[in-house]
Formats: sequence, structure tokens, C-alpha cells
Amino acid sequence: MTSSVDGVAVPPWLRRVVHRTPADPHRINPVLDRRAPRGAITREAAVLVLFGGPVEADPLMSGGLPAGADVLLTQRASTMRQHSGQVAFPGGASDPGDEGPIATALREAQEETGLDPSGVRPLAVLEEIFIPPSGFDVTPVLAYWEKPSAVGVVDPAEAERVARVPVHTLIDPRNRFQVRHPAGYQGPAFAVDGMLVWGFTAGILAALFAVSGWEQEWDRRDIRDLDTVLAELDNDLDDDHLTHGHGRPAAER
Repeated sequence: MTSSVDGVAVPPWLRRVVHRTPADPHRINPVLDRRAPRGAITREAAVLVLFGGPVEADPLMSGGLPAGADVLLTQRASTMRQHSGQVAFPGGASDPGDEGPIATALREAQEETGLDPSGVRPLAVLEEIFIPPSGFDVTPVLAYWEKPSAVGVVDPAEAERVARVPVHTLIDPRNRFQVRHPAGYQGPAFAVDGMLVWGFTAGILAALFAVSGWEQEWDRRDIRDLDTVLAELDNDLDDDHLTHGHGRPAAER
């Protein structure tokens, strides 16, 4: 279930995402069904699903999605013990002083990316999703970036990249497929700007896109081996580095 924040104005192009329950109409998204086993000891966490872009909808685009719409993502440092190198929403574990998941998501996003939380308008809170490897019950917090601020990597030990990824790039059918993990997991994925978005983050995005009115038809039969896709991305990045003589722009590292 989606719990909207009372009394908050929602940009027209985000209304379906905020007011409709995330969905998996084709039954390819196992993330949505993850709940902690009965009696399991879990830790509370929250992530910030932060959409930016114009307030006004584009009447010529499906669902009114404006050309400048984007979502804030981070890429975890390759040296991290868990989820190393994975693309994620900014977020993390709750602190005792946090007044609920919104406070956790904003605090963690500020610590990870340097964003100014005063420019973020929380819109809705989604149902908790259990992450088996870490034992976290993660609450996604949907928000609109009303007054965007500069962002970047704050602690290289935690993240190696912070990026505002265009939503139009994510929903492009050429960038969508499924990945299969060696352990048996299979679910939606996105390849964008040298990054592979899969697992929890891709599951949340796919579930929101399914109810957004923005989604374009894509080939769900395109199922790729996770390790192969990651190796191909690494090779592409190495080739780009050799060709251009530098890495990613500083603002996106």
C-alpha cells in the first residue's frame, strides 16, 4: 500500500506514482513480495526515491512525463562489504533519533549525496520491503525535488558515484531487460549511463513505472545473465577510459 503525505501538492505527472499502489502486472518482479519471515529479527531502514524535474506535465507525453524528469541514484563503493558496486537509492539504517522513515531517508540522503533536505517535498511512503542478505526492512519514501541542490559523492568509502538519471532514459525499451542471478534471482533491470540497475532498486522503479502512465512496451523475454552484463559494462567503461583518457565527470562520481 502507498500512504500519501496529507496536504501535500503533487506535480501532475507524479500523481499516479504517488496515489496508486506499485504493481507487477506481468509477474516478473519478485521484490514487491518480499516480507520478513514470521519471527525474524529485522532492522529498520529507509530510502529516498527522489524525482526531479519541472512541476508542469508535458501534455504530449504519455502520463505527462516532462523531458527534464529524473531520479537520484547512487553507486555504492566497490570496497563495501555488502552490495558493493550496486546502484541504489540514497538511504540507510534508521537512527534512534529519527522520527520515522521520512526523517531517515532525508538524513541518509544528505549524508550520502550532500543534498539540502529543505528542498525536498516528501509525497508518499511505500510498504516496507525485506532485504534478505542484510536483514533490513526498507521503507521507500517517494519525494519531489522542489528546489534541487548540488549533489555529489560525500564519502568515497560508501559511494563512488551520484547521478541524476533521466526517467526517459530508464523507460526507453532499449535499456530494459531482465537479469538472472547465479543464485536463482530473476527480475527487471535497467542499463543506463554505464550503470546496471537491478535487484531492489530496479524492482521499485519497475513497480512505480507500471502504474505511472509513462511506461513503454519492452521485451520482457530478454533475460540476461547478471555476471555477463556486469562484465560487459566493466569492459565498456575500461574502453571509454582508454579512448578519452579520463573517467566520469566529477559531478557524477
